[in-house]
Amino acid sequence: MKKILFSLLFSLIIVISTNYAFAQNVEDTIVILETTQGEIIIEFFHLDAPKHTENFILLSENGDYDGLLFHRIIPGFMIQSGDPNSLSGDPNTWGQGGNGILSDRIDAEFNNIKHDRGIVSMARAQDPNSAGSQFFIVHQDSHFLDEQYTVFGRIVTESSFETLDKIAGVQTVSNDRPNNPEQVRIISATIVERSEISNIMNLSEPSRTGSTVTAIPEFTIFENKELDVKFAAPVGWLLQQPPKSSEDSPDVVAVGPEINGVNPYISLTIKNAIGKTLDDLIEEKNQMLDQASYLNKLEILDQQKIKSNVYQTEAVGTFVVDDVELKIKFIEAMIFTNEKLYTFAYSNTIENFDNDLSKFTESVNSFEILSQQSFESKSTEEKIIQQSEEGGGCLIATAAYGSELAPQVQMLRELRDNQLMNTESGSAFMSGFNELYYTFSPTIADMERESPMFKEAVKLGLTPMLSTLAIMESAETESEVLGLGLSVIALNLGMYIGLPAFGIVKVIQLRKN
Repeated sequence: MKKILFSLLFSLIIVISTNYAFAQNVEDTIVILETTQGEIIIEFFHLDAPKHTENFILLSENGDYDGLLFHRIIPGFMIQSGDPNSLSGDPNTWGQGGNGILSDRIDAEFNNIKHDRGIVSMARAQDPNSAGSQFFIVHQDSHFLDEQYTVFGRIVTESSFETLDKIAGVQTVSNDRPNNPEQVRIISATIVERSEISNIMNLSEPSRTGSTVTAIPEFTIFENKELDVKFAAPVGWLLQQPPKSSEDSPDVVAVGPEINGVNPYISLTIKNAIGKTLDDLIEEKNQMLDQASYLNKLEILDQQKIKSNVYQTEAVGTFVVDDVELKIKFIEAMIFTNEKLYTFAYSNTIENFDNDLSKFTESVNSFEILSQQSFESKSTEEKIIQQSEEGGGCLIATAAYGSELAPQVQMLRELRDNQLMNTESGSAFMSGFNELYYTFSPTIADMERESPMFKEAVKLGLTPMLSTLAIMESAETESEVLGLGLSVIALNLGMYIGLPAFGIVKVIQLRKN
């Protein structure tokens, strides 16, 4: 039984069983190419080339490599296959076909693994981002290819190397084609688990060039218009959309690398909640939690409504897999909006839970509904209301709300949106201003709410500044934004620093006289 296939009594809690059933242990996945010369067994470097690995595995699973030839054979260099044209097409077209299964072309994932004997790498055209289904296996070390082609796997048994040598040794004709194609045909490609192969060699880590290839970002963006969602997913995690077997099964699953026999995962489940409230959904959830708790299979650590439309649950589940008891920790965030429930879930062993918790947090924080605003990015008015309720907030908006200054605050927003944000200088200014401004404005806003007199003082002090900002209405070009912006800054420096300083100097002089 697979270590990550759990028989869960509370599968609807965080849909763990469906996720793990789909998200097979990526690092344990092996592909067996059964050829007319023998078998070739391939393991994968998922973290170094996640998209190429996923592409190759899915093509194999789909039967796309069955019946294809090793159409290009260069002894001492490599053997190449994966072109569907070699199934029955004109030999003159061999090497010219083959799309990827994730997309027609797979972007390069060049890494620093050396092209040593037995390495499996992706073929491509002159465009680095042109990989499809064609791949090659290195016959003898070919380090001139390093960092120019995407390495994504290697062969791992002695019999595989024997098969490699047999294929490399067949007679070839022009264009490195096999003289007798039937000698070098792939009969089938099969997906198995590593545990099913008994003769895997004890190989060390692959050799690397020692140089650093272009840094891989920590997150990639998943966007699906059909699901109407967009969020950040960890780079190097297997990102897939499993078949939807029930309304509680996940729509998107990201599976991380195995640690101590268990893969962490992050999932998103989307379900309709027409006619329901968040409290209704919480009650349904708790009914399922209670059943699992009653059976001593679940311990609830924490439950709280962290926002008006977001409910978070943390729990620890106990599972017995292959007579071994595992403690798995879960966290899920239920996001209720527009009569739909979006549930993000993350699970890992208790020991490793904190290692990837930040990845889950980033996925949730980056979540957007494409047809609406970002879950985090709300309109200015909504932010004012929410921050007033939850603490913190915009000191200008709080001071001006419901007062005679409200029209000037609205003018400031319109200036930001219509003038400032349409120019590079304006955008840079607003970004810097916002970063500084929100380091202190929540504290001031809280003080305003606690003291009406302090609020009036802020209001009185803001009036001159808001009035001077009207100057920016006439700014239309980059240079005008820059020039008028400097003028406004100078004017405010004069009002808020220059005049008070001048007054203080005069008072001191009068006292001396």
